[in-house]
Amino acid sequence: MTALGRILVTGATGTVGRQVVSQLLAAGAGDVRALTRTPEAARLPHGVEVRQGALDSPDALAAALHDVTSVFLMWPFHSAEPVASIVSAIARQARRVVFLSSGAVRDGVAPEQQPHPVGRSHATVERLIERSGLRWTHLRPSTFAANTLWWAGQLRTGDVVRGAYGAVSMTPVHEADLAAVAVRALTEDGHDGAVYALTGPEVLTQAEQVHTIGEVLGRPTRWQELPRDAARRQLLADDSFPHTFVETLLDGHAAMLAAPRPTATTMIEKITGTRARTYRDWVTDHAADFR
Repeated sequence: MTALGRILVTGATGTVGRQVVSQLLAAGAGDVRALTRTPEAARLPHGVEVRQGALDSPDALAAALHDVTSVFLMWPFHSAEPVASIVSAIARQARRVVFLSSGAVRDGVAPEQQPHPVGRSHATVERLIERSGLRWTHLRPSTFAANTLWWAGQLRTGDVVRGAYGAVSMTPVHEADLAAVAVRALTEDGHDGAVYALTGPEVLTQAEQVHTIGEVLGRPTRWQELPRDAARRQLLADDSFPHTFVETLLDGHAAMLAAPRPTATTMIEKITGTRARTYRDWVTDHAADFR
């Protein structure tokens, strides 16, 4: 482990950030600072310094960056509009940044020409980081296994998940594995300038994921295909789903259905020495959310 200094974790109570905090402490990185909008509800491990704030709060961000050496940066925005000021603030204080980017980013394509809006915003952040003078590592995860928590409401009241594009294939990745790679990049040498494509170990359609949930729960769960318009109405009626992301999600799934079947990588195992967790492993860890 290299000399660490203080590490700031942004989005520290989120799906991946919470894991990064916990795994940093387990790895012996004792000086961990967490940035969150709601410290009173953070429920982070003992020993973590919790700061109130967010990336879009300049004063709070500047204060949280004081005496920080490394930053785990996740991007909570649907655009790259605030990126320049945020990256500049990080570069004024820190030496290293590990950025949770997106698998939607395409190599060799300028940010403004990226085919997917998520890819455009994250590629813009990547480029600003690369030009900032910071030591950097980009993590490009495939679909988060945790995205299937969107189905939890339907499965708590029945055995059917209704949605569009059930035949879309994905390589769902466990948030604990993403965090494990992030912790290596934050605490070890040898990751500067690296771009890691991170996937789960298997390719599954959405319908197969629903079936896997049922196998873990011991229930006959199944996918029911909806026309796109019906799926749109269903998502818009769900107050827990970000309405501004509905068309982006549906467009993305349509593009994935038309694209070649994805390939699982072994990058997580190469970096951590441990095979990536399966989607079944993830469901087992989160089974209570579906009951």
